Amino acid sequence: MIYTNRRRFMSGATALGVGGLAMSSGAGATQNWPNKPVTIVVNFPPGGLTDAIARTFSQYAAQKTGQQFIIENKAGAGGNIGAAQVAKEPADGYTFLHTVSSTLVQGRVLYNNLGFDPDKDFTLVAGTNSGALPLVVHKSVPATNVKEFIAWAKTNKVSFGTWAAGSAAHIVCQQLNKLYDLKMEPVHYRGEGPMWQDMNAGSLQIAMGSYQALRPLLEKDVIRPIAIPGPARAPLLPNVPTMVEQGYDQPAFRIYGYLVLAAPAGTPKDIVAKLSTLWIEAAQSEGGRKMMESFGLRDLPLGHVEISADYENLKKQLIPLVQELGVKLE
Repeated sequence: MIYTNRRRFMSGATALGVGGLAMSSGAGATQNWPNKPVTIVVNFPPGGLTDAIARTFSQYAAQKTGQQFIIENKAGAGGNIGAAQVAKEPADGYTFLHTVSSTLVQGRVLYNNLGFDPDKDFTLVAGTNSGALPLVVHKSVPATNVKEFIAWAKTNKVSFGTWAAGSAAHIVCQQLNKLYDLKMEPVHYRGEGPMWQDMNAGSLQIAMGSYQALRPLLEKDVIRPIAIPGPARAPLLPNVPTMVEQGYDQPAFRIYGYLVLAAPAGTPKDIVAKLSTLWIEAAQSEGGRKMMESFGLRDLPLGHVEISADYENLKKQLIPLVQELGVKLE
């Protein structure tokens, strides 16, 4: 069952005030929007959660508006290439970005030059909580929990798969290295699809990602879940404890993130509000519910007012954490 997530630092008065401003500013821009195809740039390849949400929700938006919504996968540089492309597009409501929150939050710490300003170049439209992202080991690794894995990793070479530099998976890897004097090598991919292909081939010993993307390997017994980094267990893996439940209570093991829909800064606010509403409706449609359930997602997307507020809190939580880990990328 999907339910709306309202726990994130929002007051009803604030939401009403900002929402009223958003709806009144740029009034009339939605009367003819969209009157031509809309492009949503996904800055990761097909096969993962970011792409699946964009395609499923865009199909709903196309049905409701009568216009085509085109998905353009533009992967590379941890998502920065696709984000930089959208940042330079006209703010006319016909180009959007669907990305992970790490592109807009952690990236500013990791990279010397993003090619865009995550705060000044984008307007947030909606955000879907990424849910539980299981930590799994290859079947060749003799570990059933985090403690056993750490003991094994102390004496073995370990490649840790992540879907992007600065992602939650990268943070978990670096924090385990730091806390337990491990030397795991984070291997960054252009999304989940190629990462799970390498896990299937046995070139990764551990990885972390969305349930639906890793499920085929789980069904073939190629991988074994050992923990859930994050605030709660995975609905589709109820018997796998969180890292906190296993005694690993550091902030890096309790983080959360979003799949974020964003528009170039200056996009008319009533267009932002309309697509935000469509995104939330899409999650409640038949296709949206099935897709969300297949990935073990329970929370409805946050609208543009709520995600913008929680975005500030996410930055306060994650930026110092990434700075503390001391990771820098070109």
